[in-house]
Amino acid sequence: MTSTTDANTDTPGATGAAGTYGELRAQLATLTTEAFRPELAEIDRLSTEEIARIMNGEDATVPAAVAERLPQIAAAIDATAERMARGGRLVYAGAGTAGRLGVLDASECPPTFNTDPAEVVGLIAGGPSAMVTAVEGAEDSKELAAADLDALKLTADDTVVGISASGRTPYAIGAVEHARTRGALTIGLSCNADSALAAAAEHGLEVVTGPELLTGSTRLKAGTAQKLVLNMISTVTMIRLGKTYGNLMVDVRASNEKLRARSRHIVSLATGASDTAIEAALTATDGEVKNAILVILGQVDGPTAARLLTESAGHLRAALAAVRTT
Repeated sequence: MTSTTDANTDTPGATGAAGTYGELRAQLATLTTEAFRPELAEIDRLSTEEIARIMNGEDATVPAAVAERLPQIAAAIDATAERMARGGRLVYAGAGTAGRLGVLDASECPPTFNTDPAEVVGLIAGGPSAMVTAVEGAEDSKELAAADLDALKLTADDTVVGISASGRTPYAIGAVEHARTRGALTIGLSCNADSALAAAAEHGLEVVTGPELLTGSTRLKAGTAQKLVLNMISTVTMIRLGKTYGNLMVDVRASNEKLRARSRHIVSLATGASDTAIEAALTATDGEVKNAILVILGQVDGPTAARLLTESAGHLRAALAAVRTT
């Protein structure tokens, strides 16, 4: 006969759901992102404006938490850019909010930097449907993360960023651990100190944002911190790869009317040329902004601009320097 106290014993056959959840509760109790804030226990009794002001004050603390980790973030970005310059990919892996943020950042790279969709990839536990609907148990599987990475045929030139506010999500940890076995660069982004995710990665980025306004709701400050860091990783990496000229998005993909207008504006800002000259340059380069700028500033034709940019690995400044030394 099974005793009613079996769930609380340490014997293998007697450990039930209560024991499992007791262990999980103990783990959560150690995380600052899960901490209860008694001073906010009656926040629901405040006015809407008062709550909004408190939230705004909470959000204002996030950039400072990110700033404390800038040296580590910069080192991770330099290592990522080095791999991507060799043809590697940037892969984000996370569950829930963290996974959605990774997918969001990856999806914005093609229109912003004209990257191939396969160059920056977002993996979310449970697959694409998990973007809008929770997939039960997906975040608890390291094996699922390994399978998702194997489907990408991971190489040693790739970079895998595991994202988890708690720093203990098995899917994110599993992604980093599996990536290391394939020789890929690994980054672990979390919002708790001494996290298992950071320990598993070569570059541990622990942006400690503290307890949330709503206990355990890491879509708030932790999510904001993750978004800021992912912005840095992708944007600065692309700057290092020559995807910009100064602060101009010269690799922007003109896929709609707004972006076509922006393309012409970028060429104008970079060159100061007339509308007629800009249209001629864009026509000569099949609408490629970077090439059009080189045509105007370097006074070369479209094919020459394309060749010079290929020889300079896409860096416009280097291509311009090559023109000026010939």
